[in-house]
Amino acid sequence: MPSVRPRGRPPAASRDQVLATALHHYLRGRRVDVQAIAAELGLGRATIYRWFGSREGLLGEVLFQAAEPLLAEARTRAKGRGGPALLDTFNRFNRSLADAPALRRFVEAERDTALRIITSGAGTLQPRIVASIQEVIDQEVRSGTYDPPVDTSTLAYAVVRLAEAFLFNDAVAGMRGDVDRLREVEAALLGVPVRRKRR
Repeated sequence: MPSVRPRGRPPAASRDQVLATALHHYLRGRRVDVQAIAAELGLGRATIYRWFGSREGLLGEVLFQAAEPLLAEARTRAKGRGGPALLDTFNRFNRSLADAPALRRFVEAERDTALRIITSGAGTLQPRIVASIQEVIDQEVRSGTYDPPVDTSTLAYAVVRLAEAFLFNDAVAGMRGDVDRLREVEAALLGVPVRRKRR
């Protein structure tokens, strides 16, 4: 006898599929719309909210997924050891963030939402970025090539907050997007002597 296909929806998408779809939309400059993603994957919005808490929770996960490969690439390409390697890593990472078209479009289109997600210690993004930065610092400490001026968790938090201020803050005139000056301040924070460029 021919098989009979049971009625009803096809198998629901997974949390990872939701995240992958949201990331796909984000990287292509599309708004991350929970209702549209739910419809595309055959899910209810309530399921997505149960997994991510809110649209901002989903966006925080998306931004981390987009940023993580940039940090890994910066770490791989960084030159030197110890403090200079850390400075080169963070400088490359900051420049990648500053040049990322999807991040720039998101901040321009949804500035208040973007800043809340990026700078909130209570969200999902900042704590994970801080943890990733701390792991980079800890690798140099464990190898015996770097002696941090403060504990690495505090140092990682300061590095991240400093980058947030320079990359996204409009409060101080002329500071936003100034990655060269950001590198100088991070060098001072890390205790790495650098030759200052003439302005």
